[in-house]
Amino acid sequence: MAENNSGKDFIVGTVIGAAVGAGLALLLAPKSGKELRGDINQGAVQVRERATEWKDIAQSKGLEWKDIAQAKGQEWKELATEKGSELKQKTQEITSNVQSKIQDMKAKDNNGEDVTVEEVAIEETIIDENK
Repeated sequence: MAENNSGKDFIVGTVIGAAVGAGLALLLAPKSGKELRGDINQGAVQVRERATEWKDIAQSKGLEWKDIAQAKGQEWKELATEKGSELKQKTQEITSNVQSKIQDMKAKDNNGEDVTVEEVAIEETIIDENK
């Protein structure tokens, strides 16, 4: 029977201890449950307001970065178009010069044979060396 009493005593002691602890917690708590819930709600509202502020800041920064990216993209597009036009013009000039050199060489050759680009390059090299 001593063994049964010790198990009962332990359970009774645990229940009494829990009841006393809960009572002391309620008596010594700085705020009532209603006040505590109110504070928790107020804290949640403040967190929500901060999150809204951060969202607004993130949106405005995102719009600024988008505008900067669009402006830079437009600048790069214009620069690329300009450089492409310059390259196209230079290519057309070089092609025109080579074609005129070929025509000149054909006129000098007079035997009607086709003149190759390599022959034009050799001719230009010889002319450049003589200058």
